[in-house]
Amino acid sequence: MLKIVLVDDDHLVTQALTTIINAENDLKVVASGHQASDAMNYYRQFHPDVILLDIRLGESSGLNSAKQILESDPTAKILLLTTFSDDEYIEKSMQLGVKGYLIKQNLAAIIPAIRTAAANQTVFSPEIMEKLKSSYSKSTPKIELTQREQEILTLVAQGLNNKEIAEQTFLSSGTVRNYISQLLEKLKLRDRTQLAIFYYQNFKH
Repeated sequence: MLKIVLVDDDHLVTQALTTIINAENDLKVVASGHQASDAMNYYRQFHPDVILLDIRLGESSGLNSAKQILESDPTAKILLLTTFSDDEYIEKSMQLGVKGYLIKQNLAAIIPAIRTAAANQTVFSPEIMEKLKSSYSKSTPKIELTQREQEILTLVAQGLNNKEIAEQTFLSSGTVRNYISQLLEKLKLRDRTQLAIFYYQNFKH
């Protein structure tokens, strides 16, 4: 049974999502809250497998709550919910290390996203992926990557941090950091967010 914590300042949204999630045999909402402070409090209390956070929590931000949780537990699996498909929010969320960014109106995507995040993989709503892809040139020249570079790129796109990548590849964190720097330089990209987008554009079918 996967334990889910849900924090959204719209009571109707939390009720609807709780009903949808609890209808699954292997998922259970163990707590739902409506303000930013609930996120950290419930995470500490229930240690959920996945936490769903609204990007806007009253006068606060789900990004701030996500950052606080990930600083206390880098392995936390967080999905951000929003009605906004804002590029800045998307990039910030990936830089934080959350597992996904979903448009909350797309209710059909919520359950698959929870399962994907629980499996430690990154997931984005189709609407978000299209927005990300359209924000970068599709005329990127074909660049050959080594097998190791492709492996590192895939793990970055899955949302793993350097330590987690090092453990999976049996490399040191420093070596992983060097590979990522080489990838950024070779592909002329700025950050891990763009690496993930490049992966989804060129390798994910």
